[in-house]
Amino acid sequence: MAIKHQGSEQRPIDTLYAGVTNRIIAELEAGRLPWLQPWDSSVTITGLPRNASSGRAYSGINILILWHSLFEQGFTAQRWLTFRQAQALGGHVRKGEHGTTVCYADKFTPKDADGTASESEERRQIAFLKRFTVFNVAQCEGLPDALYAQDGVMLGDRETIPEAEALIAATGADICVGSPHACYMPGGDRIEVPHQQAYPEQINWYRTVLHELGHWTGHGSRLDRDLKSPFGSAAYAREELVAELCSAFTCAALGIVPTVRHSDYIGSWLEVLRADNRAIFRAASLASKAADYLRAFGEDRS
Repeated sequence: MAIKHQGSEQRPIDTLYAGVTNRIIAELEAGRLPWLQPWDSSVTITGLPRNASSGRAYSGINILILWHSLFEQGFTAQRWLTFRQAQALGGHVRKGEHGTTVCYADKFTPKDADGTASESEERRQIAFLKRFTVFNVAQCEGLPDALYAQDGVMLGDRETIPEAEALIAATGADICVGSPHACYMPGGDRIEVPHQQAYPEQINWYRTVLHELGHWTGHGSRLDRDLKSPFGSAAYAREELVAELCSAFTCAALGIVPTVRHSDYIGSWLEVLRADNRAIFRAASLASKAADYLRAFGEDRS
C-alpha cells in the first residue's frame, strides 16, 4: 500500500511512481530481472515497444511498463496506440479492454505574472509528468492489416493435422490467429486464438480451437444456446463444460490426443455438478450435438 503523508492527499503522479516501483520490487523479490526480455522470442517480436501510429520507440520507464504488460497479457506485437490514434487509423479499441498507463516527462519554466518568461538565471525549471493510456494492437479492431502482421517474428513450422485443418476451414468461422488469448466473442461471432507455434506442444492448439468452435456452435444462428451469462455464473460454467466436452468428442473423432487438460474451470464445474446431478447429462447431450454439428462440415467435404 502506498504511504500517504499526514495532511496531504496522494497525487495521481505519486501513485504512478509507487505502482511502477512496487511492481519492479516484486519482480526482483521473485528472482526476475524485469529489464531482461521476459517473453518467448519465438512468438513475440524482439526489440523495443513502439507507437503503432508514429513508429517511434518508447523510452525510459515506458519500456519496462510496456514489456511488463506485453509479458503479463501475452501480446505478440510490441505496437501500441492511444484510443484516439486507433480511431484516426480507422479502427477502435474493443469494448471492455483495459489499457496500460505510460508517462511522458518534460520540464517547463514558470512565467511571470505578466505572462512572460523570466530571464533570471535563478528561475528554475519545474519537472512534470503526463500520463497516457495506450492499448496493444491486439486489443483493437479495424486497424490496417500491416499493424497486425507479425513481421520479424520467427514462428517456425506448424505441426498440422490435415483432417482437422480441413474441418476448421470448412466451418467458415471467423478465426483470428495471433491473439494473446483464446476466446469466442458472441457479439462479433468471432474466435481468437494464439499462434499454434506458441504452444509448447502444438497438438494442443487444436484442442483450443475446437473448444472455441464449441462455443461458436451455440450462436443464435446455429444451435442457439445461452452465451450471454456473466463470467462466474452457473450458466457460464455449464456452457464452458459443453465447449470442453465438444472439444474432447471432436478430438477423439479426429484422432487427436491432446497432452494437457486445462483446469481453469474445474472449481466452477464441480459446483454445478454437485448442485445438480443431471447437469453432466445435459452438458454431454448438448456437447454431442455441437460436436456433430462441427463434424458435419468435414463430412460435407467427403
